[in-house]
Amino acid sequence: MGGWKFSRQMPVGPFICDFLCREVNLIVEVDGGQHCESKRDEARTAWLERQGYRVVRYWNNEVRENLEGVLIDLKSLIGQAHPPAPSRMREGEQE
Repeated sequence: MGGWKFSRQMPVGPFICDFLCREVNLIVEVDGGQHCESKRDEARTAWLERQGYRVVRYWNNEVRENLEGVLIDLKSLIGQAHPPAPSRMREGEQE
């Protein structure tokens, strides 16, 4: 994702987020039909946003059938932030 690191199944407060990019405080949720108009999801999103995170949701079928479009959308969401510098090991450090 252009230098941005996304971690999977990450805890944030009392919740487990599908994907998290800490560098830009972006949470990506991939939802099935059980999440349609979910009040619980609305409350969860509100809590996460109060903590400073931006939450975006995609439907499972959207990811399966249009992954390229989802990735383009994500890149546009984080495109205004500068990509993180590549990590450089200092002399004597090991990966």
